[in-house]
Parts: sequence; C-alpha cells; structure tokens
Amino acid sequence: MAHSDIPSDQRLIFAMDVPDVARARALAETLGDSVRFYKLGLELLMSGGYFELLDWLVARDKQIFVDLKFFDVPATVGRAVSRLRDRGVTFATVHGNQSIMEAAAAAKGDVKILAVTVLTSLDRGDLDDLGFKCDVAELVLSRARRALEAGCDGVVSSGLEASRLREAIDQRLLVVTPGIRPVDNRPEDDQKRVVTVPQAFRNGADYIVVGRPIRDAADPRAAAKSIQSQISEVFA
Repeated sequence: MAHSDIPSDQRLIFAMDVPDVARARALAETLGDSVRFYKLGLELLMSGGYFELLDWLVARDKQIFVDLKFFDVPATVGRAVSRLRDRGVTFATVHGNQSIMEAAAAAKGDVKILAVTVLTSLDRGDLDDLGFKCDVAELVLSRARRALEAGCDGVVSSGLEASRLREAIDQRLLVVTPGIRPVDNRPEDDQKRVVTVPQAFRNGADYIVVGRPIRDAADPRAAAKSIQSQISEVFA
C-alpha cells in the first residue's frame, strides 16, 4: 500500500518539461494552486536559470523534485547532491551503481534520494539492446533492494512494477511513478510502460509524475484539477 501520511494534493508531481524558464514561470502561474509539486529536469537545466526557477517556486510554497539523474564518479555525485541541501528541494534522482547511490545518500541532508530503477521509456527489447538479460520486473526489484541498502529513500518506477515492490521490498521505500497516461496512449508517445492515475496508486505508488497530459492540454489547470480529483477519490 502507498504511504498514507502524504496529503493527497501533494501526490501529483508535474513534470515541468518546457524549453525555458520564462515559459516555466508562465505555466506555473497558470496552474496556480492546482499543482503543489514540480519536477525540474535536464531540459530546463540546459536552458539556463534552473536554480533561479527553483528558488522562485520554493518562495511560492511549492515542493521541488530535482530530476537530473546524477551519474558520475561517486565523490562527484556526493558533492553535487550536497549543493541541493537547505534550499527547499524534496527529491533528487540518482542513476548508478551501489557506490554512486551510497555517495548520494551520504550527502543528502534534508533531500530525499530516489534511485531510478528502469526508465518507463524502456521495454524488454530496449533492455536486450543494453545487455540486460533479465526480466524487467526482476531488474526493478533488484535495483530497489540495492537502493534501500545504499540509504536511498525511494525509487522511480513504473506503476506496472509498484505492486511487486510493495510485496517484496521494505514498506519504508517511497515509490514515485512516471509514465502516467490515459488509456488511449498516443502512438508517438515515447513512454512504453504506462498506467492510469487510479491504477498507479492502487498498485502502491506514493506519488505520480505527469507531464504532457497537463502541459499539452487545452486548459492545463483544468487537466491538473481533474487528476487531483482522481487522486482524492482513490484516497477518500
């Protein structure tokens, strides 16, 4: 089961995948109180003004998920993670081996570290290409166990594997689920292992990450409100 002590309106994390900070601020203003939690990723980092945007959102009482998937020499990852402390960041992602995860966990301070298991844009064929000859679900479980051993607080995982994580891994583990889509997933979408909003939470997710279904909606605020309503119904 998902952790019960998380306010329902904080369980939706909006992926702020836009080309520049000006557009990000405009979208945040449009969304208003319909979104409490924002994920800031690589696209915004490369556009400049990333940390100014982070501070701007924190000043507006928003929670922040720094999704930069730190992967480097462990000491470098540790130092990078330490720069996020005491500036209002809730989550940060790491994508690496045991020593990288351990370095991130040791340096985290007040930041919760999420280990990436298997990207939701990858399927069985993609894992074969990468040289992983195991089942997707088994790889997710293995990486989740090692993340917990390393001192990470949670994992990023498809909702398809969330129920197995809840059955097999310590209940302390936070589960953050991207790849949230309507049933009629678009053919051009690069997310392959997807679930709906209610399915993700019923499978055991604590948070969901939603991007395009809100960003590309005719009315982003209404789209976010609709998802918040679905979340409230699940936890009613």
